[in-house]
Amino acid sequence: MSIATATPYTPRDLRHENARFGSGGGVSRNNRAHGFLPAFLDHVSGRVYRACFANGSPAPMHLLDGLPDEVVIRRDGRGRVVAVRSGIEAGFLHGERFYSRQQAAALLA
Repeated sequence: MSIATATPYTPRDLRHENARFGSGGGVSRNNRAHGFLPAFLDHVSGRVYRACFANGSPAPMHLLDGLPDEVVIRRDGRGRVVAVRSGIEAGFLHGERFYSRQQAAALLA
């Protein structure tokens, strides 16, 4: 995702990133065993959010449904998140540090 863009971040963006990083350490299935947890960095507030299901329990992969309402800009008729504001980046927590997908992939290459 380009941080400079004002385009909302969507599940489609997650799918494209998963395809881009799918063969390396930039996806959960390939880095989970190394202690990486899926998370999102909010470049506006500086907060990091652990990826969660809508009920708040930790998710094993990136899901937008568990992000707080303050970053959600659109939901579908069933209440599922279909867009969050720009400035949200999918990545990983490892200990207390956030790693972008690219950083995680490079570490595990």
